[in-house]
Amino acid sequence: MTSELGLVKRQFGHRARLALSPAEVRVLDEQAHAARTLWNCLHSWWQMTPKSDTKLTAADAAIRQGRKDLDYLAVLPAQAAQAVLKTYLRAWGNYWEGRAEEPAYKGRFRSAMSMDIPQGRDLNIVRVHRRWGMVNIPKVGRVRFRWTKDLPVGKRANKENRITGARLVKGALGWHIAFRVRTLERAPTPHQGPEVGIDAGVNIPLALSNEDHQDHGRAPRLPDGTADRDKWLTEKEKAKLLKLERQAAHRKTFHKRGEKTSKRLQHTYDQIKQLRATATRRALDWQHQTTTNLARTYGVIVVEQLNILGMTKAPAPRPDPENEGRFLRNGGAAKAGTNRSIAQEAWGRTVTMLTYKTARNGGRLVKVPAPYTSQRCSACGFTTPGSRESQEMFVCKNPDCGFVSNADWNAARNILHLYRIGHIIVEVPAAGRRGRRAGKTVKPVAER
Repeated sequence: MTSELGLVKRQFGHRARLALSPAEVRVLDEQAHAARTLWNCLHSWWQMTPKSDTKLTAADAAIRQGRKDLDYLAVLPAQAAQAVLKTYLRAWGNYWEGRAEEPAYKGRFRSAMSMDIPQGRDLNIVRVHRRWGMVNIPKVGRVRFRWTKDLPVGKRANKENRITGARLVKGALGWHIAFRVRTLERAPTPHQGPEVGIDAGVNIPLALSNEDHQDHGRAPRLPDGTADRDKWLTEKEKAKLLKLERQAAHRKTFHKRGEKTSKRLQHTYDQIKQLRATATRRALDWQHQTTTNLARTYGVIVVEQLNILGMTKAPAPRPDPENEGRFLRNGGAAKAGTNRSIAQEAWGRTVTMLTYKTARNGGRLVKVPAPYTSQRCSACGFTTPGSRESQEMFVCKNPDCGFVSNADWNAARNILHLYRIGHIIVEVPAAGRRGRRAGKTVKPVAER
């Protein structure tokens, strides 16, 4: 029936900031620590128990008994504890099917503090006015949150359009709630927009083959050619960040190894993390707006199949012939600056956004081979050594050509040309994302 009407089910998440009192923050912190402890207990139980006895009923019984015997586990709501078990088993399923790494212990300071509210009906969401809404959190009560998106609540909610649950996540800017929304919308029609090739770079973030380049318009590059790591901050925020980093470095000199970090130093670290998180949110907002505009404008978007991990790998040191036993730096400082610039632009996240946004708008995302796209001349097609004179300039050394252009724009034209001649590695159709990776032919011992 859904397909006959041309409607498709869609699930997405919406994240909003919570307005909590200090007492409510302490309650949520205790619940998040209990959820992390429960995960670690489940992992220990899974490793010590014979695989034939690792059943859902046995794990559920162990959780119930643990919440009765241990007070610090009892602070976690029962449904949130069941959600930890469900998430842990799903993590093993993702590992067996090759989509993720093997589940491991969660460290107190290395993992994000989070917990689940699996039942959407327990939230009782009400919109107070234009900017704020109210949500019910188990063992906390009614809490305000920023209303930045219309949610299917009240009379707008039905069987097909509703909130199925939420997840509480704590970051550098405080606690947030991520709603899981299920909605029914009309299937997208094939996008009739033009084709475009996109080259992701550090000089121009997204260079398009039609010269409609997408730049975030922030501060220029540093004199050494690397990107400013604080380009998403204002001048006042940069000065504050520099002051905080100097304070942290000074106060750290009084900290001895093995001693607990002082509250004053920890407070300085928290302020630095808040500024870093603000810069990250601004960069993410620019990526969302830019990729949404591209997905709505173009019917076919062509990008490179990049090995980002290989591109950001540090160069191996080589022996120094003059000093035995020593190694040359081999351009490590310059490569570190380039790696930092690549990481800041978050090319992989941009492609991920384009993947689901093009499918949502009826377009197609195509990946083509990356080798020599930045060295080949898009006018004559020859790859002549030395044509890439600098990070910004491309000058074709072919005597019969002499084409001069921006290097990123030249690469974008080559990327689009590879698609038009049929050199395609991956194509994401307009119907949606690619199917999940095929599972292993032989199941591992842990699953049998």
